[in-house]
Amino acid sequence: MNASHNSIGLVIEERGEIVGIADGIAWIAGLPSTKRGELLRLDDGSFALTDQLDERLIGAILLDPSRTVASGTRVRRSERRLTIGTGDELLGRVVDPLCRPLDGQPAPACGTTRPLESPSPSILQRVAVSRPLYTGNTVIDTMLPIGCGQRQLIIGDDGTGKSAIALDAVIHQRGKSVRCVYVLIGQRRAAVAEVIDVLSQSGAMAHSTVVVADASALPGLRYLAAFAGCAVAEEWMRAGQDVLIVFDDLGQHAQAYRELSLLMRRPPGREAYPGDIFYLHSRLLERATALAPDQGGGSLTALPIVPTQQGELASYIPTNLISITDGQIYLSQPLFAAGMRPAIDLGRSVSRIGGKAQEKALAREAGHIRLDYLQYLELEMFTRFGTRLEPAMAARVARGQLLQALFRQERLVPRDVIYQMAWLTALNNGWLQDLPHDVLRAALQRLSQHIGQAPSINAPRDRWAGAVANWLGRA
Repeated sequence: MNASHNSIGLVIEERGEIVGIADGIAWIAGLPSTKRGELLRLDDGSFALTDQLDERLIGAILLDPSRTVASGTRVRRSERRLTIGTGDELLGRVVDPLCRPLDGQPAPACGTTRPLESPSPSILQRVAVSRPLYTGNTVIDTMLPIGCGQRQLIIGDDGTGKSAIALDAVIHQRGKSVRCVYVLIGQRRAAVAEVIDVLSQSGAMAHSTVVVADASALPGLRYLAAFAGCAVAEEWMRAGQDVLIVFDDLGQHAQAYRELSLLMRRPPGREAYPGDIFYLHSRLLERATALAPDQGGGSLTALPIVPTQQGELASYIPTNLISITDGQIYLSQPLFAAGMRPAIDLGRSVSRIGGKAQEKALAREAGHIRLDYLQYLELEMFTRFGTRLEPAMAARVARGQLLQALFRQERLVPRDVIYQMAWLTALNNGWLQDLPHDVLRAALQRLSQHIGQAPSINAPRDRWAGAVANWLGRA
């Protein structure tokens, strides 16, 4: 409580009063010393978070909306910032942005707390991304690699499989000493239940925490959800753990912030978003990094998701996030409609720093595959018109069709990196060329069954060739 003693021993403190409430926002008169981001204590025991400082009024987000809060409710300063519980007690739990349980279990007895917002690590506290984080997705792990500490955007129209790629990545971390935080912002309750059900059935909840602010939540809580998930992940990163966080999605987060800002009477800018929307997401995603050994050596890898409309990449929020992140995975609606799963458009996707973290042997085997596939996509247009191709061009088309078959992957079935190394070795030795579809499928099945007998991923090339030839009956 903000209080002071005068010369005759009287206690002097600031007190305010709520003068208006709407949509989870309270307008408070008084409390001239209040700071932005400070917790305010209401007389009924609930709290509010200061978010707007005007000359005469304070705009605050109600954290515990109740029927007892009304105009005239007295308010006091706490001189504290908003913190939430963190730590291993949150593993396997579903919580709201204030760490309150949503899974029907008792409240987690967290031994540590962390501010919802904190400064990102300084340059001296960071190291370059140098270790891989595999997602279990064939296209990503071979041609769009992600490193521990990277920020890789997943972008595309609704219904193209963005969340499925993120869920694959979370499921794939099972048994790999990587903690995961999945933040659901503004999603329908049915979608929230589906995500939780997928993680539970796959055994991924054991190493994961789900933070939920669904579509029915007030805009203030939807705005805080991303920062709450980041605080949970940061605690593990600071303890030396590798952490993966998924923001699903930051388009909804931006809309919640726009709604909150308009309620706070801030002037709208481009597309009615407030002018600081770029700063909002940059200060969030800058907290994802790889820490130096003297800082514990942990890492925080971020997979933010953002939707597009009709494939438009130049709209405001997608453009902002593309410029903030270290690359993007773009999912194409035409590819999805054509039956390509996952519908990743390699021409528009890039990983700017992940290649430095990819295993050298895997990078060597996957070296020319992306170029071969992009060339095939250009030539494939000619084949639609029955154009006769030269033998060299026909061979490129055949190789591209083979790659397309190899890239196909069922939803929520992540693949081990050893499997990726095995099929790349078979492909580069010509053992998968010209195989009928059913024979190719059987060959890939044999490779997946033998990954437990595989050499280490960085074993010599001839040793890998011998092992794969034996599995395929080519020895």
